[in-house]
Amino acid sequence: MSSRSVRVNELVKREISTVLHTNYRERAVGITITEVDVSPDLRNARIYYSVIGDQTAVQAAESLFNKEHKNIRQFLSKTVVLKYLPKLQFKFDDSIARGVRVLDLLEEIDDESDEGEMQR
Repeated sequence: MSSRSVRVNELVKREISTVLHTNYRERAVGITITEVDVSPDLRNARIYYSVIGDQTAVQAAESLFNKEHKNIRQFLSKTVVLKYLPKLQFKFDDSIARGVRVLDLLEEIDDESDEGEMQR
C-alpha cells in the first residue's frame, strides 16, 4: 500500500472518529473506528468499527450508521479535501471479540496442561 493511501485512510479515520464523538456523543460513546479502507480512486470507503457491549449495542451502532451516514459524509466533506469524497460503507469489525475468544481458548489449554503436569 502506498504512503498516500495510508495517509488518506488515517485522515478519514481520524475525521470520522471526530465527527462521531462530537456530533453523536451520547450514541457513539462505545463505538471505535478500527480501520478505514479508501479505494485507490477515492470513490468508495469501507469504515470498520467495533462496539463495546453486547449484540444490542452492535445493533444500535448499525442503526446509527444506517441513519446518519449521509450526515457523517457531509461533515467529512467540510474537513477533508480530496478530489472525490468517498461514499461511506460501514462494516462491523468483530476481530477484537475473536481475538479475546482465542486468548480465552489458549488460557484454557494452558490451564489444562498445568493440571495434567500436576497429576503426574
